[in-house]
Amino acid sequence: MQDLAGIKIGHATRAAYYTGCTVFLCPPGAVGGVDVRGPSPGSRETVLLGSDKAVTTINAILLTGGSAFGLSAADGVMRYLAEKGIGHPTPIRPIPIVAGAVVYDLFLGGGEGLPDGELGYQACLNAGNGPIEQGNVGAGAGVTVGKWGGFDGFMKGGFGISALQVNDLVVGAAAVVNSVGDVVNEDGTVLAGARKADGGWRVEDDPLRRFPERPPANLGTNTTLVVVATNARLDKVEANRLAQRAHDGMAIAVRPVHTTHDGDTAFALSTGQIDAPFDIVANAAVLMVAEAIRSGVRNAATVAGIPGLKD
Repeated sequence: MQDLAGIKIGHATRAAYYTGCTVFLCPPGAVGGVDVRGPSPGSRETVLLGSDKAVTTINAILLTGGSAFGLSAADGVMRYLAEKGIGHPTPIRPIPIVAGAVVYDLFLGGGEGLPDGELGYQACLNAGNGPIEQGNVGAGAGVTVGKWGGFDGFMKGGFGISALQVNDLVVGAAAVVNSVGDVVNEDGTVLAGARKADGGWRVEDDPLRRFPERPPANLGTNTTLVVVATNARLDKVEANRLAQRAHDGMAIAVRPVHTTHDGDTAFALSTGQIDAPFDIVANAAVLMVAEAIRSGVRNAATVAGIPGLKD
C-alpha cells in the first residue's frame, strides 16, 4: 500500500546530475509538524510549524537534493500553489506555506544541475495519488548510505515509501535515505551500509561504528528525511509529537542515527478525516518510517559504481 492519506506526491529528477526533488501536496486544512534532531540540517519554514506558532495549516512539503542550493526548488512549489490561489490568507493575497529540507548529494553530480524553481514546479505537475516510484528518483536520486566507514565501501540510498490501513485509519511514511549510518533489518543485521573490501560488513569488526578512527564523512553531508502522514485528526501539538515519534523509526532502521554528520529531520502531516487514538497513530508511524527507510535502499539501483540492492 502506498496511500499517504490523500497527499499527492511528485518527483522531478535530473538523472544526468544524480539529483532531484520530491514534493508532497497537501489537501485543504492539513496540519503539519516537524522535529529536527540532526545537528547539521538544511531547511525552510520549520520554525513556522512549531506548536506555538499561529499558522496551523500547511500546503506542501519539499524534500530536495542540492544541499542549501536546493532550497530554491521551493520557489517553484510556491509558484505552482500561488497560481491555484492556494495559501494562508492575508489582506493582499494567499501565501503558500511550503516547508522543506535538503540532503547533500553533490558528490556524484559535482555540484552541477542542482534543483531549482523549475524542478520544484515540475515535481508539482508530476504529483499524484497513484503508485509512487521508489529508489533513485526525486530527492533520492543521488543519496548514499553507510559512509561511517569512509567512501570506499558505502552503498546507494534512495527514496522509499510505506503505508498501512487499519479499518479507516491510514498511516504512511516516505523517506529519503542519505545516512552516514547503516540501514538495518528488523533483527539489527545490516541491509545496506559500510562494506569491507574482502566482503561482509564493517560493523562485524567494529560494533561501535567508530567513524572518527577512519577517514570521516564530512560534516553536514548526510541526512535522513522523513514525512509521516495520517488521515487521523491531529491538532498542531499532536502533529509535532508525531514528528518526534517518527525519529523512533529512524533509530530502529539506521545505525547510528542523529550523528554530528547528519541533518535528520522528520515532518508529520494530518489530513483530519477520522478520529483515532494518538498512540495507535504514532506506533504505526514508527513502523512505517522504519519500513520506508528500508524500502528506499531496497529499491536503489547501482550508479557510478556505487552498489544498490535493486541490482
